[in-house]
Order: sequence, then C-alpha cells, then structure tokens
Amino acid sequence: MSTTTTATRRRESPLARAVRLGGLRIGYEVRAYFRQGDTVFFTFLFPVVMLTIFSVSFSEASFGQTADGDEITAAWFFLPAMLAAGVLLSGLQNLAIDIAVEKSDGTLKRLAGSPLPVMSYFIGKLGQSFVTGLLQAAVLLLLGFTVFQVPLPEDPANWWVFAWVFTLGVLCSAILGIALSAVPRSGKSATAVVIPITLVLQFISGVYLRFSDLPEWLQNVAAVFPLKWMAQGMRSVFLPDELVVLEQNESWDHPGIALALAIWLVAGLILTSLTFRWIRKDS
Repeated sequence: MSTTTTATRRRESPLARAVRLGGLRIGYEVRAYFRQGDTVFFTFLFPVVMLTIFSVSFSEASFGQTADGDEITAAWFFLPAMLAAGVLLSGLQNLAIDIAVEKSDGTLKRLAGSPLPVMSYFIGKLGQSFVTGLLQAAVLLLLGFTVFQVPLPEDPANWWVFAWVFTLGVLCSAILGIALSAVPRSGKSATAVVIPITLVLQFISGVYLRFSDLPEWLQNVAAVFPLKWMAQGMRSVFLPDELVVLEQNESWDHPGIALALAIWLVAGLILTSLTFRWIRKDS
C-alpha cells in the first residue's frame, strides 16, 4: 500500500470507513452465500423450482383473460408471487438462519472483537440480500419470459413500481431476518425455527394459493404481515388490470403497500436494536 493511500485512509471519517468496509463486506458475503449449496437451493433456486412446477402442473388451467382475450397462464399468474417469495427468502429466511449460525459457531463473537465496524457488518448483510434478491428476480423474469412466454410490462411506470416494492421488500425482509435470528437457541435449530415461519407466510399470503380463494379472516391475518403486501405489489406490476378484482379491496392499493412495508421496516429496526446481540446471553 502506498504512503499516499495510507495517509488518505487515516484521514477517513469513521462513517466513510464503515461504508467502505461495508462495500467490501458485501462482496465477501455474496461469495460466501454462493458457496453454500443448501442455502443456494432453499433460498435462491427454490422460487425458480416452484415456478417451474406450478407452470408445468397447471399448464392446461386458465387463470382468467386479458381485455384482448389472451389467456392468463399459470406461469404468468404465479410469477409475481414467486418474485415476492424470493424477496422474503433472500432477506428474512437467509439472514435469520445465517446470523443464528454465525452466533452459534462464534463468528459474531470474533467479529465483535475485530476492528470491523458494526455498521459495516450490517451493510454487508443487507447488501448480500439485495444482490442475491436482484439476481434471483432476474433469473425468474428470464425463465418466465423465455421458457413460459410470460409477457413483461412495457410501461416504465410498472417497472418503477417494481423497483420500489422490491427495494422496500428487501430492506424490510432483511431487517426482520436480523431480528428473527435472535429466536433460534442454536445454529442447529435455526432451520427448524425459521423455515416453518416463512412457509406459513407464503401459504397465507397468496404465493402458492390464489389469495382470493382464502377465507376472509385468513386474508385479514395475512394482511398483518409484509409478504402479502409484497405479493400484491408484484401482482400490480406483472398481472393485467383485469385481475385487480381478485384483491381484497379490488384495488392494487400502492399507498397501502408502501405504508405497510414502511411500518414493518421501522418495526424491524426497533426489534433488531432490542434483540440483536453478538453472542447469546445464555451462552
């Protein structure tokens, strides 16, 4: 390292240093993520596999028609739901399990004693969720468009909605995942604790079932949690407006989606500040 570079880094503010190290940490976290075969399958490839299964299994079924008379195929209908599920898995499920394991095997304890700023650690985790979630969304969209001939939106306004729903969804899911990592008592039990939670949320939020087919009381329960709103936001982007009648209030309700995700994001930040510890209290 040159003398000039060393002097420049000495003049860095703590915030600038934390952000710089956080950027480097993102690269490390992404590489570590893709080296874990089981994690890649159950978080990255799982929605891709499920979209393929649903598209093939219900290839003869019709999920409605557009105003032009085009049939809405299973792949078209389930693509938005799988995009929302992918956001949940990349954020909440992946981070909850990953951090619980790091807490259990002593990784967090070692990091707590290192010069790495706390902010850099969290930037790395949030960045990992965003990068893997974005790659996953790209794979799902490519699969839907090329293999199952799902039409993609042509209106830039739809892609703007996708961008803010995706960004808010990733941040919300990742922060809640960090908070949820405090629940498993060990790294070994993390999978058993976290995966059932994400599976239940997917079933009641209209990912694997048509949301309008669920009982009204279960729709109301699902509306308490963020996945329902992420799925609704994705449907508003990729499904034709004729299907808006299947939503709870027969509206895509973009302001409601933004409000619900923002509330959960703030709630997740509060929960994380109260529950996150580098080591368990009972360890």
